[in-house]
Amino acid sequence: MLTAPASVEKLIWIMRSLRDPENGCPWDQKQNFASIVPYTLEEAYEVAEAIENRDFDELEKELGDLLFQVVFYAQLGKEQDLFNFDSVVAQICEKLIRRHPHVFADSDFTSDAEIKANWEAEKAKERQHKSQQTSLSMLADIPRNLPALSQAAKIQKRCAHVGFDWTNIKDVLDKVREECDEIAEELQAENRDQDALAEEIGDLLFAAVNLARHAKIDPEQTLRQANQKFTKRFQSIEAHFFESQQDIKASSLDELERLWQKAKERSE
Repeated sequence: MLTAPASVEKLIWIMRSLRDPENGCPWDQKQNFASIVPYTLEEAYEVAEAIENRDFDELEKELGDLLFQVVFYAQLGKEQDLFNFDSVVAQICEKLIRRHPHVFADSDFTSDAEIKANWEAEKAKERQHKSQQTSLSMLADIPRNLPALSQAAKIQKRCAHVGFDWTNIKDVLDKVREECDEIAEELQAENRDQDALAEEIGDLLFAAVNLARHAKIDPEQTLRQANQKFTKRFQSIEAHFFESQQDIKASSLDELERLWQKAKERSE
């Protein structure tokens, strides 16, 4: 197998060899489901970064790293007689076919909204089947370790599925403004309550996610892009001080703002 062409089967063999109790890798041998979760999250973010950078050579590598995480979990599952790679593949094949009756069956959806509604309905059935409880909250299985912006968007999306949602994006924008006013009021209070202020800022962030969702913009990706834009511009300011051998800490705010505006102009 060592000299066989690359394939999923070869990757599974490599993983099995790494976990071999006698001849495997000591690091891989001691891992468990929980211990490799941070690596899985890291690999997923590296995939996202490669896509954002349009670095497709790197993306090819990062997708391989992410696939290896799936194979790792499958090997752990096989060792504990829980599941294996084939059963993981079988689960996703069944799910995708069932959730796309307009492709694999006779259902005829005429709009993206109908396709989305069917998708959410199928997911609701899955949650119901998983819990065996008629009162299970539709929010119960949203992962708690999702990035907060993604988690907020998912919560709002689930609620919108049952009609608990704004119908007009202008109303959502008004809600954002309302939250800003409440923050301003809290900041102006004679005895500022930090807990109350934190709660109001949290409400503003949640409302901003709702605005992004109504605008059909992914809030997590959008903030990541904003972070990258800010980083690039600030690094341009740092480069100015490095090249002129000056201390950035000794500069005035007005000077920093002037350099920021120059960096902004160059990036537009």
